Amino acid sequence: MSGEQAVERKVRIFNLQKYNMYDGPGVRSMAFLKGCPLRCKWCSNPESQLRVHEVMFKRVNCVDCGACAAVCPVGVHKMVDGEHVVDRAVSCIGCRGCEAACMNHALEVMGDDRTVDDVVAFLDEDADFYRMSGGGITLSGGEVLAQAEATYSILMAAKSRGYHTAIETCGYAKTETVLKIARYVDLFLFDIKQMDPVKHKFWTGVNNELILANVRTLLESGHNVRVRMPLLKGVNDSKDEIDAVIDFFKPYRYQKNFDGVDLLPYHKLGVGKYASLGRDYQIEGDPSLTDDDLARIEGWIKGADFKVNLVRH
Repeated sequence: MSGEQAVERKVRIFNLQKYNMYDGPGVRSMAFLKGCPLRCKWCSNPESQLRVHEVMFKRVNCVDCGACAAVCPVGVHKMVDGEHVVDRAVSCIGCRGCEAACMNHALEVMGDDRTVDDVVAFLDEDADFYRMSGGGITLSGGEVLAQAEATYSILMAAKSRGYHTAIETCGYAKTETVLKIARYVDLFLFDIKQMDPVKHKFWTGVNNELILANVRTLLESGHNVRVRMPLLKGVNDSKDEIDAVIDFFKPYRYQKNFDGVDLLPYHKLGVGKYASLGRDYQIEGDPSLTDDDLARIEGWIKGADFKVNLVRH
């Protein structure tokens, strides 16, 4: 690795992905880092929230054979009256013995400890696609800023290879951390979930003052930012709430480093994961937006002369 030396050599991830077309320009490879300071009630990747190893258990696939309980060194898996039970009070150590022992694919351990070099080697595999498509690499989560030193090291290595770099972030970190990492980021995909601080804390578990201060600092420092808005009916889809976003970003809309707004409609793809993690899903009813709803919101933002893009995963 040329230039500065990497700071952190280990990173905990929960997924690596190729051929992504949504999270930055061109064809991209992605690393998803585990751990997030927010607890968004609608989170589609609940396995990303905690930094620790976690067992996802698909009850429907289990035949209660007890193979996992026989190999688990710490007692996460137990047989109780002939039935397999995951003891969530016991900390999984990530050995993955249960995964190997389960013949019915009922178990998956979330959290994979890799070296930074391993992750960079994965990203290197599709370097030709980045160059041909104008793509690059994107780090996501969880929250990449929660593993700031590892993120810094991966981005530094990617830039030394000439890759376009992006991070998807909620922006909830110390401003000095954000600016340090920004040296190696070509594009921030910056989530704006709710403008009202009280509502933001209710829906995500944290206040948004630091988040808004950080996105303002990035824009005023010349860093490239694309705003991303997860949209849920009854949460952040009203005219007043959209107008608050428009008003906040209006001073930056004609700056070259402001890359517009992505609208991310709510989807249900992650709902089933909660039961597999032994958690309750906290969204009641169906907050999905109709096509008419989305067209109306898109029209409000376009009407304020913002570039806006509807992203459907």
